[in-house]
Amino acid sequence: MASTSIKVSTGPEPAPALVGVSGVVLEAFAEGVLWWADRRMLVVADLHLEKGSSYARRGQMLPPYDTTETLTRLGRLLARLDPSVVIALGDSFHDDGGSARLGPRDRDDLRALQRGRDFVWIAGNHDPGRPQGLDGDHADEVSVGPVVFRHAPRPGATGEIVGHLHPCARVAGRGRSVRRKCFAGDGHRLVLPAFGAYAGGLNVLDRAFAGLFAAATFRAFMLGGERVYPVGRKALRPD
Repeated sequence: MASTSIKVSTGPEPAPALVGVSGVVLEAFAEGVLWWADRRMLVVADLHLEKGSSYARRGQMLPPYDTTETLTRLGRLLARLDPSVVIALGDSFHDDGGSARLGPRDRDDLRALQRGRDFVWIAGNHDPGRPQGLDGDHADEVSVGPVVFRHAPRPGATGEIVGHLHPCARVAGRGRSVRRKCFAGDGHRLVLPAFGAYAGGLNVLDRAFAGLFAAATFRAFMLGGERVYPVGRKALRPD
């Protein structure tokens, strides 16, 4: 980490929630990433790097700091957990040309974060091609033991860990409501929240999630400031 310009600060570590996928127990962190401790594997979804520059090319101006912010947060996690493997579950860049638009400093920072570990880029719908000028493997999906890592869920599949849908959950009570990004799973499939600074979210009660989860075991794991909160289906509210 000494060679990167990303500044890493230390503080109390958020408490993870335990989530199961096909018998494998993993840790869901409040930052929105998944940790497989036995394999020292960090899983992150939907970084959407260079979303700001993608919008700017179409004439919609956004502050051009999303990539730096996203890499800074990722850098903190890598410094804390020191994974041997990082799997990025697709849509790591907002479009297939995003990796070519990286500024020199962001490119150097990303290369520094990759150094000394295996880094796997899963193909997404926004970025199906291999990132340009960056290290790491590129694949449509990766199987590890009983689970498979891919970008989007497939009907009828089990044991899959995916991104793509940017899940959020909303709960209400005592005259107020809270809407947060969340993990969504039922023990057979887990959908990760989007990690990118400019990535939005879709309510888990939206029809895009219909049929993905068994109602009896479904949980939304809502991201809080310091911990992850498991919430059952009955407590969830639409937007």
